Amino acid sequence: MSDVVLTVGEVSLIEWEAIYCGAAARLDPAAAPRIAASAAAVERIVARGAPVYGINTGFGKLASVRIDEADLAALQRNIVLSHAAGTGAPSPVPVVRLMMALKLASLGQGASGVRAETVALLEAMLVRGLAPVVPCQGSVGASGDLAPLAHMTAAMIGVGEIWMDGQRVAAAAALAKAGLVPLVLGPKEGLALLNGTQFSTANALTALIGAQNLFRSALVTGALSTEAAKGSDTPFDPRIHALRRHKGQIEVAAALRELMAGSAIRASHSIDDPRVQDPYCLRCQPQVMGAVLDLLRQAATTLLTEANGVSDNPLIFPESDEALSGGNFHAEPVAFAADMIALALCEIGSIAERRIAMLVDPALSGLPAFLTPHPGLNSGFMIPQVTAAALVSENKQMAYPASVDSIPTSANQEDHVSMAAHGSRRLLPMLANAEAVLGIELLAAAQGCEFHAPLASSVALEQARGLLRTQVPALGEDRHFHPDMEAANALIRSGALAQSVGFALPGVTP
Repeated sequence: MSDVVLTVGEVSLIEWEAIYCGAAARLDPAAAPRIAASAAAVERIVARGAPVYGINTGFGKLASVRIDEADLAALQRNIVLSHAAGTGAPSPVPVVRLMMALKLASLGQGASGVRAETVALLEAMLVRGLAPVVPCQGSVGASGDLAPLAHMTAAMIGVGEIWMDGQRVAAAAALAKAGLVPLVLGPKEGLALLNGTQFSTANALTALIGAQNLFRSALVTGALSTEAAKGSDTPFDPRIHALRRHKGQIEVAAALRELMAGSAIRASHSIDDPRVQDPYCLRCQPQVMGAVLDLLRQAATTLLTEANGVSDNPLIFPESDEALSGGNFHAEPVAFAADMIALALCEIGSIAERRIAMLVDPALSGLPAFLTPHPGLNSGFMIPQVTAAALVSENKQMAYPASVDSIPTSANQEDHVSMAAHGSRRLLPMLANAEAVLGIELLAAAQGCEFHAPLASSVALEQARGLLRTQVPALGEDRHFHPDMEAANALIRSGALAQSVGFALPGVTP
């Protein structure tokens, strides 16, 4: 996989995704003059001797405490050690690497006052595959993601642990083995590395990447369920959606039409069907999934803006040798984006579960009870639907907005916080739940379509069903169901199902 060159302020969502998937990240050499100018400005500020927050003062509520010049290096080391107070399980390595790349891109903008060697070490760790062990809990998403980024920075100064070749290794030993020297922090550098929204943003971007794949997979499973239930494609008529004007709705309807185009199953009941209207879970897919798409796109726009910005404090302006204190570390935009993604994940799973429930109910679908040829002796899809209901309920509980909460910290100096960190971190479990629901729908919809043999669906949907059948045979008599679900989940999670239809489905990339 090719390295990603981080062009300051212009990194695309596709490039962030590549880093998450394992690509190394390097900073564009064109950033070097800005970094050097910013570091030189900090030197001049220190030489002036006037109190400047984060450079020669304490932090947070202790900002009024003046620090002697002889103690400036100790000040920066102390903030790292004291703030490395995270707890919980280690964050996934791909998320940590993405966090590091986000920090590298931020520092590269030359507004943080760090030296070239500091940036070089962070870049070298990414290139050599060194990822600090970062506990996943402890940030409230304001004053930056202090605890997670402190654990990252602690590894850079040789304290804590680093993932190396899949093993947890003492940071100093891992750096030495990789031929790297622990960093000695200069003025402002500890604070610059700790301040920022990179942990929250990395988690939210990771979920967004997964949500895009989930969304596309849900279009396929939804269309396949429509075929299994002998639903109508009339609700996908472009004239309906043009009148409402929502972009996502129009695109989803078009995708569903293309997925079902040429279906013999659809043609078999297109005339004189006694059913006038389908249930909402079929009929309203463009309205629901279109709204989901619009929401995910808004979240993507916010997160991409955040990823290409600077969320440090104070910010260094070399042109005037000023260090301006502000609040760019406040992660409210990320918190809102994470809440939007949570709503989208919840709704994708919710409407999919309703389609599963419809398919297993003969009164609604016209199919054999619980999609088994011999109901009674066999339970078929009875309990997979229960599992889907359980997962959807979990996601509903987790979808409560994190951004509406705030607990003052730092002796009320930091009196309003975003809670973006756990708002973003909860998204991966929600994503896994929704993927499992779609896996169950894929199995149920494919099983339902086979009751219509010899009639076939469209070319696109038969390709999707054929892919599943390479992994999971049709269900005749009851068997151990869990392996079937795991195989279907893997097709959802990998993106293979969405890719199998042979054309590009709508996505969230702004």
